[in-house]
Amino acid sequence: MSQLGAQPTNARRGPKSGNPISRFFGSIGLFPARVLDELRKVVRPTRSELINYTLVVIVFVAAMMLIVSGPDAVFTRGVLWVFGG
Repeated sequence: MSQLGAQPTNARRGPKSGNPISRFFGSIGLFPARVLDELRKVVRPTRSELINYTLVVIVFVAAMMLIVSGPDAVFTRGVLWVFGG
C-alpha cells in the first residue's frame, strides 16, 4: 500500500521527456545526487567491529594459505619425482 503524501518511486528518476541532450545532462547532474544519497545510508563499523572483522579476514586468509600450500607441496614433490627433477 502507498502512504499518503509519499512520492512515487519513478518521480525521483529524473526527466523522461523533452530534449535528449537536456535529458543527458540532467542525468549527469542527477548521478552525483544519487551517489550522495546512497552514501548517507552507509553504516560505518565501530572500532571494535573493525578490529574484529580484520582479525577474521586475517585468520581466514591464513587458513586458506595452509589449505592451498599443503596440496601444492605434495603435487610439486610428485611432479619432481615423476619427471626426475
